[in-house]
Amino acid sequence: MQIALSKTALPQHSPAEIVERKGLGHPDTICDALAEEVSLALCRYYLRAFGTILHHNVDKALLIGGASKAAFGGGRVLQPIEFILAGRAVLQFQGRNIPIEELAQESIENWIRQHLRHVKPAEHLSIQTKIRPGSTELTELFGRSATPLCNDTSIGVGYYPYSTCESLALDMADFLNDDNTRSRYPYLGEDVKVMALRSNGELQCTIAAAFVDAHIASLADYVEAKREITQVLSAQFDLSPSHIALNMADDIPRGSLYLTVTGTSAESGDDGQVGRGNRLNGLITPFRPMTLEAYSGKNPVSHVGKTYNFFAGQLSRALVEDGFATSAQVFLVSQIGKPVDQPQLVSVQLDESDGDPERIRDFVREQLRGLATIWKQIVR
Repeated sequence: MQIALSKTALPQHSPAEIVERKGLGHPDTICDALAEEVSLALCRYYLRAFGTILHHNVDKALLIGGASKAAFGGGRVLQPIEFILAGRAVLQFQGRNIPIEELAQESIENWIRQHLRHVKPAEHLSIQTKIRPGSTELTELFGRSATPLCNDTSIGVGYYPYSTCESLALDMADFLNDDNTRSRYPYLGEDVKVMALRSNGELQCTIAAAFVDAHIASLADYVEAKREITQVLSAQFDLSPSHIALNMADDIPRGSLYLTVTGTSAESGDDGQVGRGNRLNGLITPFRPMTLEAYSGKNPVSHVGKTYNFFAGQLSRALVEDGFATSAQVFLVSQIGKPVDQPQLVSVQLDESDGDPERIRDFVREQLRGLATIWKQIVR
């Protein structure tokens, strides 16, 4: 195993930066969340029934938008949202059948009820699960060793801390999705997207936020709601209202508005897919290193597309908090069939570091010892 050290180039040192966050009710975020919920439900069932997590990957999900007719005062959903989940899992173990369909259905419906307050699963959602047994080779690899073995050759990436632009995108989307905010402004739906831009020393945000038609009585109400949210964001994040652009696709004179029945564009034709939205840290950051590995739905024991991204973020933070640098970026590369705690390469990029290289490498080696049991943190 190699541990390579170098200096990092940070986005805040560049003249411009772009950061995106897709909120709770965005169709891509919904897909990520539901795939992860099914994986966690399987993990808990396997642990409860057999004392161990069995091989599974339920990380292929597609959301097909429905059809709706929004209207001031409340419209209706005409055609349900379709959610299709495909994957592989152990369906029978020690002579016992795993109720995979029931586990998936229950975990999906529970997440929807908890997080999308206007979506009624029985009425607005059609769920299909296509989960089949895993390949003999990968299933056997999963249980071959006491230390988990990598079930893929993959990459993990993480960094810490966030830049000002990154923090703004994250915090603004989370503020709009916060229960207190939605309680105070009930017309706010869960489908939010924030694009933060830093250029010429100024921060600007373009926001798409679905409004719920049952809480909007008229066109004038909608216009007032937009003004109100813009003012709230301006005060909350110390930005000029002119630097906040909300629902820019609206054509007010024509009455073309971002108005929804359920608070998500998934009700009316906007589709979603696992891995097309936020990375593991909740952001889309083209000015940072990223991996196309989707985190959601992969098993947390041996799938390095999940564990290495999780660990890379943790190691970056530990390097900064333990005083080795002011900022850190970490890259890990796995090799299928090798122990998860022995990556081929750990590349550590540090900014303003005056630490001894060998001391840093020793610290990284010590942190790597926790990789074999990092699944416990993920399941919790």
